[in-house]
Amino acid sequence: QVQLVESGGGLVQPGGSLRLSCAASGRIASTSAMGWYRQAPGKERELVGMVISGGKPNYADSVKDRFTISRDNTKRTVDLQMNSLKPEDTAVYYCYASVRTMSATTSRDYWGQGTQVTVSS
Repeated sequence: QVQLVESGGGLVQPGGSLRLSCAASGRIASTSAMGWYRQAPGKERELVGMVISGGKPNYADSVKDRFTISRDNTKRTVDLQMNSLKPEDTAVYYCYASVRTMSATTSRDYWGQGTQVTVSS
């Protein structure tokens, strides 16, 4: 099976920065997309940003110019650098990956357990 393990959440003041990290492990043959989603209380889960193999990151409009995704294909990691954080960024952040395992012919979606990010003074 595949596991996505996240780290780096916490409490930060408005205007501050946090970095989230996610590492994929397991019997992975290939990973096409990796990225981050978030879900605030009472709201739907939404895309924060995504990197598809060979492509540039794409971001939600609400985080453009503040958040940066970096992906390391060799290490199977994806990080989310969050700057100029706002209270509305408060949410549980989930790592996402589209993975084909060694025993499969097609890819499927995998999710991390989620990490809480709280932006508050």
